[in-house]
Amino acid sequence: MSSVHRPAVRVICFDADGRILLLRWEDPTDGHRLWEPPGGGIDPGETPLQAARRELTEETGLDSAAIRPTCIDVHREFTWKGRLFAGPEQFFAAFFATARPPVVRDGLMAYEQLELMEHRWVAPADLADLPDQVEPPGLADVLERLRG
Repeated sequence: MSSVHRPAVRVICFDADGRILLLRWEDPTDGHRLWEPPGGGIDPGETPLQAARRELTEETGLDSAAIRPTCIDVHREFTWKGRLFAGPEQFFAAFFATARPPVVRDGLMAYEQLELMEHRWVAPADLADLPDQVEPPGLADVLERLRG
């Protein structure tokens, strides 16, 4: 299987109690499931920060003003819809002053509504207890790097 690189961003959302927001997706091609932070592809003409703000709003309805402007590069390698995606993604951090801010799905496209199974605010210590794969595999290290 050949790999594809798609410029993309992710947003690690921290709530007031230090939990992070993860989205649980189901691949319509083979049914495998994974958890990952909100995010997605960078559209032509967008900066990574603009893409992070747009994606956070679309996927969660959370206030994109909470995203800090600096990011870190994280190598991703995962299979989705029969394609291997590999390459760096920019990860941003967003901090919210309340515990478990409410998440809405109103901005999702029709196919995303079908593929997104749930969202969950998760304590970093509980990542290993989640059913299904957590992406990226080194998410705990990413959290430490962004929390500072």
